[in-house]
Amino acid sequence: MPGLLRGVARTAVVAGTATAVSNRVSRRQAGRWAQQEAPQPVAQPAPVQAAPAPAAAPAAPADDMSTRIAQLKQLGELKDQGLLTEAEFATQKAALLGS
Repeated sequence: MPGLLRGVARTAVVAGTATAVSNRVSRRQAGRWAQQEAPQPVAQPAPVQAAPAPAAAPAAPADDMSTRIAQLKQLGELKDQGLLTEAEFATQKAALLGS
């Protein structure tokens, strides 16, 4: 049963991160398309705060640490690809580390 809970928690965290990134990419694309249609100067919107990662179910400390490391690597890759800003990366990292 604990293995099942860990798997469900991991899936929830990954799905939450993927949803946040997908929404961010969609907003960014919509903004670019709007700028292409109307090249008028547009005021910069206020920075959007990324949704915090969903709380994971308690897991064994060693497994929890390896899961966090994997999630941090995934966030780093998303930041390197330009899908996350530095502020979004810092927010998600803080949520994962519980700081």
